[in-house]
Amino acid sequence: MDVMGGFGTTLLSFLLVLTVLVFVHELGHYLVARRNGVRIEVFSIGFGPELFGWTDRSGTRWKFSAIPLGGYVKMFGDADPASTPGAHTQSMSAEEQAVSFHHKRLGQRAAIVAAGPIANFLFSIVVLAVLFATAGQSFTPPDVGGVQPGSAAERAGLQPGDLIVSINGSGIQRFEEIRQIVSMQPGAPLEMVVQRDGRSVNLTATPDVREVTDRLGNTHRIGQLGIMRGGAETKRHDPFTAVWQAGREVVGMVSGTFVALGQMIDGSRGTEELGGPLRIAQMSGEVAQSGWYPLIWFMTFLSVNLGMINLFPVPLLDGGHLMFYALEGLRGRPLGPKAQEYGFRIGLALVLTLMVFATWNDLVQLRVVDFFRGLIS
Repeated sequence: MDVMGGFGTTLLSFLLVLTVLVFVHELGHYLVARRNGVRIEVFSIGFGPELFGWTDRSGTRWKFSAIPLGGYVKMFGDADPASTPGAHTQSMSAEEQAVSFHHKRLGQRAAIVAAGPIANFLFSIVVLAVLFATAGQSFTPPDVGGVQPGSAAERAGLQPGDLIVSINGSGIQRFEEIRQIVSMQPGAPLEMVVQRDGRSVNLTATPDVREVTDRLGNTHRIGQLGIMRGGAETKRHDPFTAVWQAGREVVGMVSGTFVALGQMIDGSRGTEELGGPLRIAQMSGEVAQSGWYPLIWFMTFLSVNLGMINLFPVPLLDGGHLMFYALEGLRGRPLGPKAQEYGFRIGLALVLTLMVFATWNDLVQLRVVDFFRGLIS
């Protein structure tokens, strides 16, 4: 019963998180498209056969589909959910052209495509702002409560009572930001400015490299400075401050993700950390069991990453469409049908390759591969 209950929690949490994030993303496309006079034919959560749905007064089919791993908005003139222009766009009447996505001005099309990722970023900011204004934000002052003997902090000259003002030029407001930056920079020198006895002191600290093992058995290299914080506290913010702090958190998520990707490219971080739907499902269940606050945090983090991934200049993703529009703006005319077709094929191959790689990582990390090897051997 406990196993089934845990599986049920995991599945429901995964579906809840994914449905909300996909809905927010596609709603961004939908609202801006409608604002620009585009007729929407389908708004789908998921892919594949329709499970259930309804048609509204404007003729849009709102539906839930069988494969809950994404979604799409199909606009008038699209040949498929990837917004490939249909052959019939060349022979549309004036009335049809007026509501066709592919007959809108370049700026309008770019705004419609960019609206999905932007909606994900705005969603994270709004949700975190509400969270910080109601439940509060972990807000520990960035002062050094203690320094561990022999640590990187001691070698750098940090002292108890120091107030860390900035790291690598980025202003620091909370102790939690120090931990986030340091953990992502193992063995990398960090330029610090600290406030000590009313004066500014410049220091260089190189975090020690520490290997930790997570709950899935993965080993990660993180940075460790060796300082202790003062008393922890949770602070509720007024609406303006809550929005500002939420924006800072989202910027931190974006910069942290780019740092991790850069480390994967240069080989200092393993690619086994890339996870797919199975890992997201498991993490959703684990986070949900920890409480509603961590689940909301996890949802906002995934929303930011969904927005970022969709902005990558890969054909088939929103960023790929924006790349084509940028080329169209430079050339003064759209790319030819053949060039777009080959671009979408390459994009599909890249996306499928990444999905297969991430899913393989999931199977390995979740010990599914070892299980089947045990059955065969």
